[in-house]
Amino acid sequence: MKQRYLEPWSKEYAAQYGDARIRLAAGGILAASGHNMQPWILRLDPSDPMVFHLYADSRRMTKEVDPDARQMMISQGTFLEYVAVTGEKEGWNTKIELFPEGEYDENDLAHSMDTLPVAKITLAKAQPQEIPLYGAMYLPDTNREPYRAEGLSASQVSALESLSGAAGISVRVYQEQAELSKIGRYALKSAETEAGVSRVMEESGAIFRANEYRKNQYRHGFSVEGQGASGLRMHILQGMLTVFPSLNSGEAAARNVINYARASVQSTPAYAMIVTRNNSRATQVESGMLYSRLVLTGHTLGLVMQPLSQVLEEYPEMNGPYTEFKQTYAPSGGTVQMLFRMGYPTKGVPLSMRRDVMDFVAK
Repeated sequence: MKQRYLEPWSKEYAAQYGDARIRLAAGGILAASGHNMQPWILRLDPSDPMVFHLYADSRRMTKEVDPDARQMMISQGTFLEYVAVTGEKEGWNTKIELFPEGEYDENDLAHSMDTLPVAKITLAKAQPQEIPLYGAMYLPDTNREPYRAEGLSASQVSALESLSGAAGISVRVYQEQAELSKIGRYALKSAETEAGVSRVMEESGAIFRANEYRKNQYRHGFSVEGQGASGLRMHILQGMLTVFPSLNSGEAAARNVINYARASVQSTPAYAMIVTRNNSRATQVESGMLYSRLVLTGHTLGLVMQPLSQVLEEYPEMNGPYTEFKQTYAPSGGTVQMLFRMGYPTKGVPLSMRRDVMDFVAK
């Protein structure tokens, strides 16, 4: 079966569109998003061919793991940064104005998402640039495989930690053994907590695509590639899950979550966090933009990354680990927006599903 869900990863994919806004959006949809939900809606300004708006897609909220939609706002930022990088390559200056019509009504969040844009993007012609970050966009944004034991160099740490130019947002890299052990314990404890909450596991199970037909049908969510399967092994595993779906549901799924977390913790030479002074919606979006810069810059340094989101999820059962982690790493009222592992890969990983760019454009 033709893998249509991989078509957007071709560098020639965007060339079929005459509208520069669509071409830049075709780069944007390659960005990482929470649960690979790709929660983006684009509205093209009918009166100005240089303007479009980004909206959060309220239908793609993961309400069990992300009830406050903080991770969803981070996903808006990851998209915007990829758009900006694509613009540099194509010769467009992208002016990004966050929440141009005001921030959300937190008491009516879904309606606010549907009616208020996250960002207004205005294009202005510029000189095309050959930038390494553009090529890095076409590499997998997440690598869940074991990493080499080798740590990051001082220059690499400095390059990553200096990427945040905004006041109140910082990047911190941890690779001392004591910190690795402590953060690893939080990651494992939170995975065990998540595995024990049935409604959370059911939410994740509902967006698992067990075979090629489902991946082509939905083009978002999880698949066996995220579990380290590729090539012949991927097809064998997909066949088994199609015939025996219980292999990845219920207690089996819970065990998988814990086992994957344990394997990640045991092969992580460095963790990093994005920590912010406040937790406004604009700050959440800016954190996502920073995470995309980290991913792309990491690729240029030979590094890969994987978010470890469980301990930062804000549902009641996670409150204990979440509060303790936040007080440890973001005291004085700050917020840890992202926790992720990083290092040198031991193997490559497949690309993940992406929807067609025109599916994001509001009709």
